[in-house]
Amino acid sequence: MAVIVLVVAVFAAIGFVVFARVHGSDPEQKAAAPAKPPQGPAAQAPVTLIGDGSTSNTGEQPNRPRPEKLAPGATPPQFVVFSWDGAGEDDKKLFSRFRQVAKESNARMTLFLSGVYVLPEAKKARYQPPHKPIGASDIGYLDDAHLRMTLEQLGAAWQEGHEIGTHFNGHFCGPTGGGSWSAEDWRAETEQSRSFVKTWKSNTGWTDMPALPFDYDKELIGGRAPCLEGQKALLAAAPSLGFRYDASSPGGRQVWPDKVNGVWDLPLQQIPLPGRKFEVLSMDYNVMFNQSRTVKGDPAKFGEWEDQAYASYMAGFDRAYTGNRAPLLIGNHFEGWNGGIYMKAVERAMRTACTRPETRCVSFHDLVDWLDAQDPAVLAKLRTYDVGAKPDWAALGAPAAPAAPAAPGAPDARQAAVVRDRY
Repeated sequence: MAVIVLVVAVFAAIGFVVFARVHGSDPEQKAAAPAKPPQGPAAQAPVTLIGDGSTSNTGEQPNRPRPEKLAPGATPPQFVVFSWDGAGEDDKKLFSRFRQVAKESNARMTLFLSGVYVLPEAKKARYQPPHKPIGASDIGYLDDAHLRMTLEQLGAAWQEGHEIGTHFNGHFCGPTGGGSWSAEDWRAETEQSRSFVKTWKSNTGWTDMPALPFDYDKELIGGRAPCLEGQKALLAAAPSLGFRYDASSPGGRQVWPDKVNGVWDLPLQQIPLPGRKFEVLSMDYNVMFNQSRTVKGDPAKFGEWEDQAYASYMAGFDRAYTGNRAPLLIGNHFEGWNGGIYMKAVERAMRTACTRPETRCVSFHDLVDWLDAQDPAVLAKLRTYDVGAKPDWAALGAPAAPAAPAAPGAPDARQAAVVRDRY
């Protein structure tokens, strides 16, 4: 546990240095069956441009699963969410690579877009980060070629059913970063990120590219804070921002999630790190840090580290899949650390896990849709299943047996339980 806390602390202290380099089934299980592809060409859907034409309303997002309530006694699907911080396309072309991997694995993903990745550096004065100089950004800005590539990827990804969330903007960590921000600071940061997506045409002056095929005011329902800092204040602001979830919490256990301030709290999780006596956060950065402490480690160890990273993801998957079926939440960056081994490891994990029976690789948007569709009593029961538990799924959602009558003069046990729950 101490190592996990250390990794998060170091992540906060030096994360901005690392990130500055990064531009970046079971047919009977109806509860989360993948949506059928839309009939007819998507291009025939009516398009309503929004604002300056940077975004548009093209109707319901295609290629998404439709949530259904879990039947009494049914085993929940094993949800897996692969998410990506930053979500820009550069010469490594990892955004487009993982769109293809997801397509081949029947997976949907969440892309947490950094808003400055769709703002030209020439217009950086339009960004006013909280308590920082105008235009400041610890991850810099994309050049025009990469900005265009990123816009193309965002539109195509949404059409394929992937979610476009937010990683906010300048990726500020440490004492003056997001961890020190107020709820109002987070509101300002989020609204600017939203604005950059909605006005990329005005900011770039480009007229030769189509509008993004979504209304970002409706699409944006959650995000992940840079360096996993500042969640308390962010959660205070989240409902006013239209957020339905937040994925900024570090060190969550592999149990079913709950809401905080009316918003689903979907943390990175502690998962086994094979060969070690401690667990690691379910994110490429934290696996890397526990292996090499640097993004340029010993090439002789790359193969070993890749296998260990893949085994870590799969150990987390298997523990949930054969146990309490808590959603597995994995975070990544489009990066090339240690020769790109973490991209290879997460691709292997996606291709393996997402093709398992009763497994649904979904976006955070899909996951919260499913959670909100369930009976609250069923969700409450799911949250009682600890890590490694082997539940009796046949009893999940079944009507409770009637209580035996109380003996004459004895207190009613059901009322006593209600009273105890008040404290």
